[in-house]
Amino acid sequence: MDILLRFQLVASDLRRVVAAMKLSSNLERMADQATTIARRARKLNQHPPLPEVELTRPMYEHAMSMFRDSVDAFVREDVDLGRAVVQRDDALDELNRSVSHKFVDRMAQDPEQLRGYLNLIFVGRALERVGDHATNIAEDAVYAAAAEDIRHQTVAAPA
Repeated sequence: MDILLRFQLVASDLRRVVAAMKLSSNLERMADQATTIARRARKLNQHPPLPEVELTRPMYEHAMSMFRDSVDAFVREDVDLGRAVVQRDDALDELNRSVSHKFVDRMAQDPEQLRGYLNLIFVGRALERVGDHATNIAEDAVYAAAAEDIRHQTVAAPA
């Protein structure tokens, strides 16, 4: 806000300031998701280990890759990288759906571990939300660098 009040800004400066303000909000929401994951992990560690916990690893790797790339796109003002991050969100959503279905199936087969599988579902959901926030950061990176609002755009299927 200080920058807005003290300097005569041009449109590109205003876009950067607004995008930076939104970045901090998305980072805070990601931290909230990390807290959720930590709480669920603590609960999981109170019970016998579930081998299916490894099913969350690809989601974790995908979400963290999106996060790193979205911040990199923002810092470097890399429009192409920002667009690429946005396109990767659907894959993370699908991973979450697939893993959640597997956990629900395991709940039916092993009701004794119901709470464990439920905690894993919530971990997956939190990772998916991290990807959503990374997508928001990437969209803001594109907006700040190129003055283009790519939110809510649909990507055409390749011909």
